[in-house]
Amino acid sequence: MPHLHIEYSPTLERHVDVRDVCRAAWEVMATDDLFPRAGIRVRAFAADHCIVADDHPDNDFLAMTLSVGSGREQSALKAAGDRLFAAVQAALAEVLAAPHFALSLEIREINAELSWKDTPIHARLSRK
Repeated sequence: MPHLHIEYSPTLERHVDVRDVCRAAWEVMATDDLFPRAGIRVRAFAADHCIVADDHPDNDFLAMTLSVGSGREQSALKAAGDRLFAAVQAALAEVLAAPHFALSLEIREINAELSWKDTPIHARLSRK
């Protein structure tokens, strides 16, 4: 279960193709042995309402939260987070060069006893 939730300021879409950011993140996750491909989800949503930092009209943000199942070593998660963050930084290089942008990533571990799933995708992909 690697689910990446991306929230961003709606004005970011003036400068960035968010689909390209999602693709860059997915490519890292899909090629990392730490994450089963069948569990990968990358979702991006513009915040309907937001105020960023000093409310300057040019301010934008992109905040990522990666939810993963428990049981992975912290060092492995840290390394995967480093790769994911670097890939998204590269996709956002132009806006990161400006003084009005904030990028973040947080990794959260999900307690298996408090997480329910029903997905035949895992079975389909494991047959390949």
